[in-house]
Amino acid sequence: MPRLSEVIAALDNLWPAERAESWDAVGTVVGDPDQEVTRVLFAVDPVRETVDEAVKLDADLLVTHHPLYLRGTTTVAASTFKGRVVHTLIKNDIALHVAHTNADTADPGVSDALAGALDLRILRPLVPDPSDPAGRRGLGRVCEPDRPLTVRELAARAAERLPATAQGIRVAGDPDAPVRTVAVSGGSGDSLFDHVRAAGVDAFLTADLRHHPVSEARAQSSLALLDAAHWATEWPWCELAAAQLDEISDRHGWDLRVHVSRTVTDPWTAHAASARPSPTTTLPGSASRAPSDADTSGAPN
Repeated sequence: MPRLSEVIAALDNLWPAERAESWDAVGTVVGDPDQEVTRVLFAVDPVRETVDEAVKLDADLLVTHHPLYLRGTTTVAASTFKGRVVHTLIKNDIALHVAHTNADTADPGVSDALAGALDLRILRPLVPDPSDPAGRRGLGRVCEPDRPLTVRELAARAAERLPATAQGIRVAGDPDAPVRTVAVSGGSGDSLFDHVRAAGVDAFLTADLRHHPVSEARAQSSLALLDAAHWATEWPWCELAAAQLDEISDRHGWDLRVHVSRTVTDPWTAHAASARPSPTTTLPGSASRAPSDADTSGAPN
């Protein structure tokens, strides 16, 4: 059986820590380098649910995409939920390793897995890594569908192929517009609109899209936007990463047992569609207003 230090060295070859963003917190959080590793669990979030799953699985290593302590801490007291995670891991001899933005830009990385889940052919990175002479690494991917699609069909495919969440897939744009090229980026993507516009794609599928950036993007072009749940856009990477470690294990004769968590850790748990009519009642000499029984007190942006 390999030692933790050997497995971590293999993971660092896949996702070197120096390729993470300067603000990120990647690498090994908990673990004895000399402990033996026989079973590994991949998950998106280092939360109590996935840690409990690792305990039940008798895993020796939990690999997550999201960091446990992104902004640092002054305590790992078990009275805090993150401290409880640390205590549970240590008590059960489970190591925790994080690959975040270094996995986002990897070749293959998070957006490759997302494109693969949607049967999209990858053309190039959306934001190329200037340190990669081959031009394959970078943030996001520019892709083309395997067959002609409309925005409506692409959204339906995403809803079918990505893990189910309460949010589902939100769409901004003409549902019947053709999609010849599409950009994808796992996780939060509305900071990438300038790159998406420069790529000249017909659609952009990502997560965590906000009102004002979407409104501005729609005002500037006919770009269609598809907003999925953050967790759902990153979960396919877990299967990709597990397959990569499986291949390494076979090559080294490690006989690791590698698993992917299917526990849904998306924080949103329900979705209620509004049953009220759209606020389109027009009064003489005024702008459109909500019906008279609506709350018209207003709300800040």
